[in-house]
Amino acid sequence: MQIKNIEVDQSLKELTNHRTVALPIACYETTIRQYIQGYIPLHWHDEIQFVLVVKGEATFQINEEKIVVREGDGVFINSGCLHMAEEKNQSGCVYICLNSSPHFVLAQELYIAYVYPYIQATNLPYLYVDANDTWGKNILEAMMKIKQWIQQKPPYYEIDIAAQITLIWQNLIINGFPLEYDQTEALKHYRMKQMLNWIHFHYGEKIMLDDIASAGQLSRSECCRYFKRILKTTPLRYVTDYRIQKSLVLLKNVDANVTEIAYQVGFNSTSYFIDKFRRAMNMTPLAYKKYKMDIRQTNYLIRGISQ
Repeated sequence: MQIKNIEVDQSLKELTNHRTVALPIACYETTIRQYIQGYIPLHWHDEIQFVLVVKGEATFQINEEKIVVREGDGVFINSGCLHMAEEKNQSGCVYICLNSSPHFVLAQELYIAYVYPYIQATNLPYLYVDANDTWGKNILEAMMKIKQWIQQKPPYYEIDIAAQITLIWQNLIINGFPLEYDQTEALKHYRMKQMLNWIHFHYGEKIMLDDIASAGQLSRSECCRYFKRILKTTPLRYVTDYRIQKSLVLLKNVDANVTEIAYQVGFNSTSYFIDKFRRAMNMTPLAYKKYKMDIRQTNYLIRGISQ
């Protein structure tokens, strides 16, 4: 299954239901460039996530850090961490994504001792999974088995998957990481999510820097430092980028009017919207709309021929 758009709530929490029919997990293949935006936008979820890059390479941003994951390697992304991804060097990156509820990793009797401290640790937002390390190789091979079992559904495959999830977690924690919980660090990311939450709820309105800073209970200068450090951008530039993202979905509508969309997503003039859209997407909103319509028409014709 290829997910081509990540639905999030106002706090950027992903709304995708990460589970099979019987298990609180999901395992699917993702081609980054097939997403609406051409990359995987910033989001977070309660599930822990393991990624295995099977083609090309990708740059992942997890909280305020960026890492490049090579073909054949992977990355662990901890519960609740903001993250996004884009392919590197137009490599056509494809990766397998395994999401699991932390509570599914181990029995409840072991959860407090062997899971909870890791998902609460502020010094473990992610971990690079290198296929050249024995523990990394074990994790990546287990992911492939899980993906295969979900597709083929052999007898008792749910039990096999549960065993492999436990094996994955054991190989992750066997490294003996010195876990830390920093209240200041935790508060920083809470405030960041509060500011993003406010932007995503009010993006269609006039937004001032003071409004964003107030949502995070920060001064204007501290607000700017938060965005620069964590998201590598300014608060108002993030607002503009988010408005462009929202417009992409609306422009897919056949009856979409560029001027109406501009005002709907918070721009106060059509010309300003067109200028910012062109800078972000290397085409005008109208050209993007025509491009999406042509793709739909081509897909329709292909389905008609195949039938």
